[in-house]
Amino acid sequence: MKILIQKISVLNDFIGKSVSWLTFALVVLICIDVFWRYFFDNSKVWMGELEWHLFAGIFLLGAAYTFKDDEHVRVDLFYTNYSKERKAWINLIGNLFFLIPFCLIIIITSYKYAYSSFLFQEGTPNPGGLPYRFIVKSMIGLGFTFLLLQAISNSLSAILTINKKSTD
Repeated sequence: MKILIQKISVLNDFIGKSVSWLTFALVVLICIDVFWRYFFDNSKVWMGELEWHLFAGIFLLGAAYTFKDDEHVRVDLFYTNYSKERKAWINLIGNLFFLIPFCLIIIITSYKYAYSSFLFQEGTPNPGGLPYRFIVKSMIGLGFTFLLLQAISNSLSAILTINKKSTD
């Protein structure tokens, strides 16, 4: 189990750190777009769409990395004060009953969504926009696949924490 946890962590570390460079690209693109709009009174449709595509990539592909490091948003009125074992139980139950099934639903439904977009070579309906909309649609399933793997890894870690406490 520890080897699987480590391999998933290494994968999501690599993906998260790689995707973080999209943030730099997005900032540069937005600066160029703003400069173009204010100084030349002109805006390009493809630039605005590329900004949304990069944001989607950052959010979807970076979610597992954020979850791995426990940096996601959490309303933890009580959670902070719980013992490691109780936190492990909460994480395990939450992963098994909520996160993993939700990830599976999104992966299954987004596959059909992205595949039909690929078959039709769907592009934007906007003149001057980006072609190949299936690329950004594919990021949905891919991002949730990485999140599913991280949920499995976190569940295995919770099981190890619970078993360690029960054997002590």
